[in-house]
Amino acid sequence: MNPILPVQYFVPDAEARQWKDGRMYIYGSYDLSGDTFWCSNEYRVFSSADLVNWQEHGVSFTSEDVPWHTGIIPLPLYAPDCIYKDGRYYLYFCSADNSEGVAVSDTPYGPFRDAVPVEGPHEDAIDPAVFVDDDGQAYIYWGQFNCRGARLKPDMKSIDPATLNTNLINEEEHGFHEGASLRKRNGIYYLVYTDISRGRATCIGYATSMTPLGPFKKRGIIIDNDGCDSETWNNHGSLAEFNGNWYVFYHRSSQASRYNRRVCVEPIFFNDNGSINEVEMTTQGVSAPLDAGSRVEAWRACLLSGTVCTEPVDKGPGAGEERYREHLAFIENENWAAYKYIDFGLGKTSFEALVSSAAYGGEIVIVLDSPEGTRIGSCKIGCTGGWHVWENVSCMIKPTSGVHAVFLIFKGRPNGRLFNLESFWFRD
Repeated sequence: MNPILPVQYFVPDAEARQWKDGRMYIYGSYDLSGDTFWCSNEYRVFSSADLVNWQEHGVSFTSEDVPWHTGIIPLPLYAPDCIYKDGRYYLYFCSADNSEGVAVSDTPYGPFRDAVPVEGPHEDAIDPAVFVDDDGQAYIYWGQFNCRGARLKPDMKSIDPATLNTNLINEEEHGFHEGASLRKRNGIYYLVYTDISRGRATCIGYATSMTPLGPFKKRGIIIDNDGCDSETWNNHGSLAEFNGNWYVFYHRSSQASRYNRRVCVEPIFFNDNGSINEVEMTTQGVSAPLDAGSRVEAWRACLLSGTVCTEPVDKGPGAGEERYREHLAFIENENWAAYKYIDFGLGKTSFEALVSSAAYGGEIVIVLDSPEGTRIGSCKIGCTGGWHVWENVSCMIKPTSGVHAVFLIFKGRPNGRLFNLESFWFRD
């Protein structure tokens, strides 16, 4: 399900790679809930054998591991990448001082050590991405507004200046904002990037070439995270092949903030001409549609409309893994949340939800397939006695079977907060 990591982890800018052990590894920035700036000063690595169950490998690198970082306040680390070559894993990173560097490890999850600056002409040093071609030659890409690229020398730490291209793609012609990432499939080089051509940097677009340093031609949009949160601003991710299938890794904002971002993944499909069909954000991700009879956590909505957003609930020290939770909050009249997709099987006839309210409550209208789709029921909600006083509510619905997108449309007083929603499910 999306987001793919447990609720307490905020990992944007994901570069996903399947290494020789068969596992998929994620290298990304690391946001902290509640922060009002981009990224923290550490990286964490996650891996999975099935893209569903993810293991955290702990902190792999911090800004304190960067020798040229000085000062009392640790500098944040921005979008990284990692590549394997000649028995070692190379982590490429950038930070708020406009520097890019590389550190190494004998394992894909670190810790990464011996950080040094990437040497060579290096203007606009942000969001490094690295690619090793079939012949073993490594390339590095970076930049904002103009994507730059060059060969790396055999030491993997130096740019070959004779190969530098300072305008692989740009904002004016290609919508390039930042976040370059390169992959190769069937002899075609795919340059994936944060695309601002729809007005905000919410898209992941792509351009293709027959060589790793271009020329590149813009082909389209792979995914757009617009609508995931009221404050969403950017997107950043990568393509990855896993056991013969291809996926796009991307992130969504949360908590009505452009900073608290979470990694998600969707399957992608290539046409005969090498183009990629744009895919939608879903709750199910790489899994099958969600079982309607199982509890659906409300924070996993793939689309939100209005003021509704996810809200963290800190249950206090000593609660272990149960300490950090989220629900939908700040719900007002005519807001809605979407869940794609839910499997009702042979039929469900009732709806239940866990809600709280310190106000007058309201109503959840259950609609299928679109906000203007088929209404199957309506569940009344009263005041529960507090925003963190939870009660189960239920209602009958029209008998429903098959797979549907589910839209929960919230109704109530014209002005003001109505209720919170923690989870919901359906019954036979």
